[in-house]
Amino acid sequence: MLLAIDVGNTNTVCALHDGKDFVADWRCNTESARTADQYFVWLRQLMQHAGLDPADIAEVVISNVAPATLFNLRVLCDRYFGCRPLVVGKPECKLPVDVRVDNPAEVGADRLVNTVAAYARYGGDLIVVDFGTATTFDVIGHDGAYVGGIIAPGVNLSLDALHAAAAHLPRIDVTMPEHVLGRNTVHCMQSGIFWGYIGLIEGICARLAEERERTMRVIATGGLSPLFARGTDVIEAADGDLTMRGLVLIHRYNKTGKYDG
Repeated sequence: MLLAIDVGNTNTVCALHDGKDFVADWRCNTESARTADQYFVWLRQLMQHAGLDPADIAEVVISNVAPATLFNLRVLCDRYFGCRPLVVGKPECKLPVDVRVDNPAEVGADRLVNTVAAYARYGGDLIVVDFGTATTFDVIGHDGAYVGGIIAPGVNLSLDALHAAAAHLPRIDVTMPEHVLGRNTVHCMQSGIFWGYIGLIEGICARLAEERERTMRVIATGGLSPLFARGTDVIEAADGDLTMRGLVLIHRYNKTGKYDG
């Protein structure tokens, strides 16, 4: 089996792929101090609970935007799975799409992985909106190339900033308010966050389409993508498996040279 690992700034997702489909996935906090042994104990317990055997893991592919975690993940693969992981963004990892920006090395691995998966499923001329620690907009050309993007503060990051900087503002959940006009503090905050980000999405996507002089389809991913997709017709689909599917496609491309959805 293939173990796909997506290390984000906040969370790390591990998923098992049996060659045809994902059979399980788990999530933990991203912590640079977590050792290879701790990773394995955590994974082994979850796999055994799901009726899976860690000995069946033969290959590993990693997307990582938290570099301090990579050493221990490499040790995990070597010590417990007897393999060298394929790491997106490293010279030995080939991508099936071009990266046409000033400095390709600066592009986050997760954004490249999303590009690979989105083009395979939806075709070109896309904007991928990823609701993570940051809210990112990644533009995919007609031929699948990554041609640039936009980085804005993440939804939860904005909420944390409001709570930390304003003494009387509470912590709130992200939700779609029934009305735009708020009549108490919590509703005002919920409206500002939800409809504010809807305005951000609609405005940026419209400007990108205008600048590129073509129609751009919009795909959303990340944990909050289904919620925000409900608030605007600009988002064509919410695809929560985009990153993990992209990792599988990149691994397959490096093994076989084939790239398809």
